Amino acid sequence: MDKYIIVTTLCDKEEIANKIIDTLLEKKLVAGSQVIKVDSKYWWNNKIEEVNEYKLEFRTKESEFLEIENEIKRIHNYEVAEISSFEIKNASKEFLNWIDENLK
Repeated sequence: MDKYIIVTTLCDKEEIANKIIDTLLEKKLVAGSQVIKVDSKYWWNNKIEEVNEYKLEFRTKESEFLEIENEIKRIHNYEVAEISSFEIKNASKEFLNWIDENLK
């Protein structure tokens, strides 16, 4: 059975965030998205970086993950972009139906 998932990625430019969101929605790879502004700290090139980023979350199904990952990598400006997912559990039937109805 195809699992329902939330795919996440982060980027540092609003225009890239919007391009990723619009592309995934237009291709019906995701049913919806959220954007959250976050402050991030991480190791990069042997030093700690501190940046403002946009965290993107997408509601979709596991069978779409590889295509979503490829689209994000094609658009993204990071050398190594976090593209990860986690399973949606204990969701309402109406919400899961909404995801089903809005994917390709």
